[in-house]
Amino acid sequence: MLIRIIERSLVYPRPSRERGDWRPRWLRPQNVWFRSADNTKLHGWYVPYQDARRLIVYSHGNREHVADQASVVTRLQQHLQATVFLYDYRGYGRSRGNPVERGCVADGMAAQRWLAEREGVHPEDIILMGRSLGGGVSIAAAAEQGARALVVEATFSRMTDAAAHRFPYLPVRLVMRNRYNSMRRIKKFTGPFFQSHGTDDEVVPMWMARKLFDASPSRMKQFYEVNFARHNDTPPPA
Repeated sequence: MLIRIIERSLVYPRPSRERGDWRPRWLRPQNVWFRSADNTKLHGWYVPYQDARRLIVYSHGNREHVADQASVVTRLQQHLQATVFLYDYRGYGRSRGNPVERGCVADGMAAQRWLAEREGVHPEDIILMGRSLGGGVSIAAAAEQGARALVVEATFSRMTDAAAHRFPYLPVRLVMRNRYNSMRRIKKFTGPFFQSHGTDDEVVPMWMARKLFDASPSRMKQFYEVNFARHNDTPPPA
């Protein structure tokens, strides 16, 4: 039991709901409540862009919630002319429930379906973007529901790889329940794939990112190295 509690606190270090800007004046997001596959009530922000050229579902990292993401949405809209839907996994922000791998993956898939229904398109017409843990969720959703493109940042090959790197003296590969095997899941997605990673990432070393990229069967894929960047550094405009 103690090991499970420690695992949950390390994999899902949820930030305080009071943190962040829940009412960004320059963004004006629409609050959305929707349901995951097991009926868990989830919260997200729908931020439409007039005459949008792209539709994006953005999945954040494990130490974040939607109220931290206003600047991310602004960048996506300015540079990509995109309508963006970002959401919180169960147990994060205003979403109900407690986070576990199966549930968080189901939440990402539910977010993709919600945006597709709202915009009158198919789930595979949505671009999926994710950072760190969100990359693992986005890969799982793309593998099951397809995507127009898949974009991940600072994402691991497997959660167990990242945990073993951080705690080499513990048998994490044997006991972890939240495994997020992106190496296996990425093989089911053959669409456009873009991956970026910091060369000085202290949480997910570069070799893990390269391992994930090499496992992708996509014929339209690109790996972008961010020189000297650490795990939580803001990516450059490029």
